[in-house]
Amino acid sequence: MTRMQEMSLDYHFTVEQEVGSSTYAFFGFNGTAGVWRIAALNEAGGWKDRTTVEDMDLAVRASLKGWKFVYLSNLKVKNELPSTLKAYRYQQHRWSCGPANLFRKMVMEIIKNKKVTTWKKVHVIYSFFFVRKIVAHIITFIFYCIVLPATVIVPEVQVPKWGAVYIPSIITLLNAVGTPRSLHLIVFWILFENVMSLHRTKATIIGLLETSRVNEWVVTEKLGDALKGKASKTPKKPRFKIGERLHLLELGVGVYLFFCGCYDVLFGKNHFFIYLFVQAIAFFIMGFGYVGTFVPNS
Repeated sequence: MTRMQEMSLDYHFTVEQEVGSSTYAFFGFNGTAGVWRIAALNEAGGWKDRTTVEDMDLAVRASLKGWKFVYLSNLKVKNELPSTLKAYRYQQHRWSCGPANLFRKMVMEIIKNKKVTTWKKVHVIYSFFFVRKIVAHIITFIFYCIVLPATVIVPEVQVPKWGAVYIPSIITLLNAVGTPRSLHLIVFWILFENVMSLHRTKATIIGLLETSRVNEWVVTEKLGDALKGKASKTPKKPRFKIGERLHLLELGVGVYLFFCGCYDVLFGKNHFFIYLFVQAIAFFIMGFGYVGTFVPNS
């Protein structure tokens, strides 16, 4: 799971952050290893808790005041990634729901702003928010986990190969090129990201509609050296309830994909069953909790 996260984060830092810094002098502040000018904080209105991405909120407001951001790629700072699927799911919910909700709250403010150029407004609204924070999540899940499998059952609906294979393959390779040491894991990364797109899509919709969980804040659990400390104690057989490990949403989508794969084997002609079975297995693996470190509650 760590290598999967590395591939996504490498693209985020080396492409999104660095390009945003060098071309439009804007990118979403992460809160990690960042340095702010006090004057920028004060002029932007300070920290606000109206969304679960208060660092991004502040960055957008400061950018609209004319402040410029600089990303220094030569500075390396150690950080820790979530090592449990539960913690990662909560983190991804916050990272998907927060930006969508911030987009809803700030889109008109960005459009009406007089201090920044029209080109910068287009970059922030279209590229930063709409494409990367909303469309990317929804399209990934709807297309690869709902529409494409459904074409097996409804043969009248046909997806051309350039739309189903060629263009997505090019985009995926461009996203993964930032982590050359993990290119051999690209297939697993695609399957992993497709599963996670389920939660990102749900979180994005929650953020756009401002439903009950929109401001849910669960601190991302980082194990650190906690497990090493436990190792010195007398080992106990881990106990856990089935509910702690089962994830019904993943299992439900996995069953749907598996059914579509079986249907394609019997009646299909496009050999989609190869992808459908492999993706269904990925949903089942994550649905049964066999990804990342598992830490029982007791």
